[in-house]
Formats: sequence, C-alpha cells, structure tokens
Amino acid sequence: MAKKSKQDRRKAVITVLNKARAMELLAVHQYMNQHYGLDDMDYGELAANLKLIAIDEMRHAEAFAERIKELGGEPTTEKDGKVKAGQKVEAVFPFDANLEDDTIDKYNQFFLTCQENGDNVSAKIFETILDEEQAHYNYFDNVNEHIKKLGATYLAKIAGTPASTGLTPKGFAVGGGGE
Repeated sequence: MAKKSKQDRRKAVITVLNKARAMELLAVHQYMNQHYGLDDMDYGELAANLKLIAIDEMRHAEAFAERIKELGGEPTTEKDGKVKAGQKVEAVFPFDANLEDDTIDKYNQFFLTCQENGDNVSAKIFETILDEEQAHYNYFDNVNEHIKKLGATYLAKIAGTPASTGLTPKGFAVGGGGE
C-alpha cells in the first residue's frame, strides 16, 4: 500500500471537518426551529435550553470552519439535511437524542480519521466537541424520559416558564447546563 501524501492526508481531514460542519449547521437550524416552536407552546425552559444548545452547535460549526481554513480548505455553507418543522413537544426530545447519538458515533469515526492522517489538532477539536455533544444527548434523553414517565404532569410543571436566555448566552455546555 502506497503511503498517502501530506496533501492527501490533509484533504481527508478537511472532508470530515466539512461533513461535521454541515451536521452542525443542520443542528443549529433544527434546534432553533424547535426553540421557536416550544416557546410558542409556552414551554419556556425547554425552549431556552434548545436555544443554548443551538448556540453550542454554532460554536462547533465555527471551530470546524476555522480549522478547515487553517488547513487551506473552504468551509461548507450547506446543511446536512432538512429541518423537521412543526414537531409536538413529545417528539422533539427523542428526535434530538437520536440526532446527537448519531453525531457522537460519526464524530468518533471522524476523530479516528484525523488521527490516522496525522492531524492531532483536528482530532483534539473533535474530542472537545464530543464532550459537549454527549452533554446534549444526556439532556435530550433525560427530558424524553421525564416526558415518557410523567407526561402531562412534567409538561404542566414547565408550562409558563421563561424562555429568556439573557443578553449574552454562552451556550448550554459552556454555560453550565450540561453539568
């Protein structure tokens, strides 16, 4: 087997970074759409957390873009799929837990691609972001379990809570929601 050139290795890393960026762009759009929907349904606390998680995803998309530029590539502006709009509150959290679970699986593979191609800087970006994606998954899965077990009682407790995240939200994982 012929050894890959530095350019070929770099190209392989840029490819997975751009795939991850496209996944993050979809997550931003999906979670903001859900944020608006949950806010309209008067589930402010859930809406606020989705907004903060979307902000985390924006930071991830930006981190991937910056690394792509450092490697001489062009960051994608395309989302990895279409937003699912108009979801009922009971559908949002299992949907999002599944999205995050798939992301974690793919990012672990992308991490390995970076390592196999000798790019530990990009691998470290994936490692850091994986921790935040796990916090998102845990939150979505936890809320989903509450809704499944407690149903209307849990949702009634959250109804009417504020959706405000303040003027300078740091995101869910960075702001402490993922701890």
